Amino acid sequence: DAYGAGLELGERDWCWGASGVDTLEDLDAYGAGLELGERDWCWGASGVDTLEDLRSLTPTPVSAADMKSPPAPASAPATAVNPDIDSERRASTFDVEKLVNFWDGGAERTRQRRAVEHVINSDPVFSQENQYFWTPTERYEAAVKRSVHLCQKIKELGWTDDGPEVQFAFRILGSELAFGIHNMVFIPTIMKLGTDAQIAKWVPLAKDYHIIGTYAQTELGHGTNLRALETTATFDASSQDFVLNMPKVSSIKWWPADLGRSASHAVVLAQLYTQGVCHGMHAFIVQIRSLLDHSALPGISVGDIGPKLAFEQVDNGYLRMQNVHVPKENMLSRYSRVASDGSYIKQGSDRINYISMVFTRVGILSGEILPALTKACVIAVRYSAVRRQSELKPGEKEAKILDYQTQQLKLLPQVATTFAFHLMGSSLEALCKKVNLQIKTEGDFSSLSELHALSAGMKALISATSTAGVETCRRACGGHGYSTLSGLPWLYCRVVASCTYEGENTVMLLQTARFLMKCLALLDSGQPLPQSVSYLSEPVSHYCSAKEKTDFFKPFLYTEAYKHRAQRLIKDSGDKLQSLLLSGFEQYAAWNVTSVQLANTALAHCQYIVVKNFVEIMEGLKLDAGVQQVIKRLCDLHALTGILSNAGDFLYDGYITGKQLDLVTSSHLDLLALIRTDAVSIVDAFDYSDQQLNSAIGNYDGNAYQRLFEWAQKCPLNAKMNLAYEKYLKPRLQAAASKL
Repeated sequence: DAYGAGLELGERDWCWGASGVDTLEDLDAYGAGLELGERDWCWGASGVDTLEDLRSLTPTPVSAADMKSPPAPASAPATAVNPDIDSERRASTFDVEKLVNFWDGGAERTRQRRAVEHVINSDPVFSQENQYFWTPTERYEAAVKRSVHLCQKIKELGWTDDGPEVQFAFRILGSELAFGIHNMVFIPTIMKLGTDAQIAKWVPLAKDYHIIGTYAQTELGHGTNLRALETTATFDASSQDFVLNMPKVSSIKWWPADLGRSASHAVVLAQLYTQGVCHGMHAFIVQIRSLLDHSALPGISVGDIGPKLAFEQVDNGYLRMQNVHVPKENMLSRYSRVASDGSYIKQGSDRINYISMVFTRVGILSGEILPALTKACVIAVRYSAVRRQSELKPGEKEAKILDYQTQQLKLLPQVATTFAFHLMGSSLEALCKKVNLQIKTEGDFSSLSELHALSAGMKALISATSTAGVETCRRACGGHGYSTLSGLPWLYCRVVASCTYEGENTVMLLQTARFLMKCLALLDSGQPLPQSVSYLSEPVSHYCSAKEKTDFFKPFLYTEAYKHRAQRLIKDSGDKLQSLLLSGFEQYAAWNVTSVQLANTALAHCQYIVVKNFVEIMEGLKLDAGVQQVIKRLCDLHALTGILSNAGDFLYDGYITGKQLDLVTSSHLDLLALIRTDAVSIVDAFDYSDQQLNSAIGNYDGNAYQRLFEWAQKCPLNAKMNLAYEKYLKPRLQAAASKL
């Protein structure tokens, strides 16, 4: 009470990072389950361990300038803040905390996330300090230790599987944990494809890490083409089990994470044979290692595939099985089963075995791919606000590189893209939940093909764009961006893998294109279209109506431009295919010679969906005017960047003229200048702690040079004897000493 004398607590919520704290009773509830002493920094008071201590504090004067300071994230440092980055925050035009809440999906989710972050950041087991100097083995062991520790922590704190805390914990720690496939694919696959009895048997064991699972699908010779997988599972009616075999070298399972050193079990995808008939790909739970000594079981060869570009902490492995007998009840049988006499009984869509892959693909968009771009934007924008180089105005001190238009052009569209993809990811997750509910409660598989096509195309678009964006951010940081200590090379090496895993991007685009061509046929025959492609039947203008550059700040205008482009490309691709077929081409040949155009068509479709989704969500918001304005500008910037990047498509049929494209360019540059003012505050709203960023140049306090020097001194090489000197250089240098 004394501490807050003369001030409304509501005016100072940011002091302790708690939204909705207006009374001491609120504060008491907010601190439930936590020692206040652990969170003194939240309100900047030392020696506060109880509410009585808080009440007894002497009033602390707060200046008007301090009262206007934007809220600091959970990582706000105790060290002095670089004046260059502090001035950026003071110039902010909006309430950062409200943008944080928007990003999180509400103030309550922000509170929950920060509470989880506090638990993680205050636990030394989860520390990433000095990990850039670790060996691959040290990284792997640390990841396993963190995972086991998190499992224990979840139980201790009473977090539930379906609660937000567990979701936040896994997203915060991300790939710094082991058992990603175990948690994200192995368990969900059993949950979705297993019977109630199978779920009851296997899932509790897996959640407690009494067994460690992987998902063995990809083979040496086959990845995305699942129908061509060569692993077989043949039902033996005499022994009432399945016999699994990998008959060729090309059929060896290759790449599954958690397989190399950790897994005791695997969900193995194999072609099911009963009574001499192949029934396609099915999933089987197979024990591959002993639970007593972790040795490979008879008929099984398993190990690590060796060095990779990144993901040193992940034990990607190989698996070969020869005449391995698997109990009949280990075939995941919610939607299909094999009777004792070998009869095959199907209970659902042929595509149900793909559902785990589709849901996993959607999950990695928001959980793994987008965070790489988001973190890269935070690092690069903050660094650009403190790095000074050359005189912008003669006679003045060197300018912040963020003041240069060229730097804004590199970074600010990336920031806008993170918002577009974040909202798209949320919409896809909502669609997944809807489709999953339809399948489980109604047995309705009608939306699965649409979800597959949409997730495939979005995976290709988001992974490729995010990879390019992270690299742009890295280059924008100059030489320091090449240092692993910046965190940017680490982010790039992780995100670039996403262009391949869970479906190679070109193949993904062509799968989306195949869906689009089927929908075009539905349109031609007068049948209803799936919701995501319903725009194919909508009227669209044939030219852009923009007359002034400000017209391109109208969402309807640029959304129509994207729709026109997608419609035209889809119909042009369909016309080309039809023309080739009529001229005598076989279907496969016509598809192949049209494949480049089809991939571009799928990309245009996905880009339209992203822009349309961004606009619809943005226009439905009812937020603080300042926050609303920032989101609107980011939406405009994302859309106009896409038009300029694909100008040929928009100019092709005259929909946009050359003069109008000049207006787009002018509007685009105007947006850069407007968003630049709030750039640091916008990336602050991603609310990453310094521990999560793990970047010497991207910390909240902006002290990039000091931290780079401090971290470099921790390099183990600086503390070791230079053996190369002793072996090779010492004789030569000592011989030269007398001559100098």
